[in-house]
Amino acid sequence: MVMETLQIRLNKKLVQEVDALVKEGRYSSRSEAIRDAVRRQFWHSQVGTIKNDGDSVKQIRKIREKLSKEPIDLDEINSLSKTFWPSNRAKTARKIQ
Repeated sequence: MVMETLQIRLNKKLVQEVDALVKEGRYSSRSEAIRDAVRRQFWHSQVGTIKNDGDSVKQIRKIREKLSKEPIDLDEINSLSKTFWPSNRAKTARKIQ
């Protein structure tokens, strides 16, 4: 799997926290820890966007499988949430306005 390289800047405390997670063995590298943090943030932002039709575990697994493959097309991923709950985007937009 080919991944793009990003340069990021973190303060010393965050770098120490990432390094501690790697040292504890929770992640194999700094990169893996940061990738996981980004994934978790994305998933967190999607909470409530999937209609609960009784098999949400299966739906989450499908989305996680999609997210784990490269390349990531955010428009396509966003369309998945519209498939499960089409009115969610409109409701969110109304709340923001």
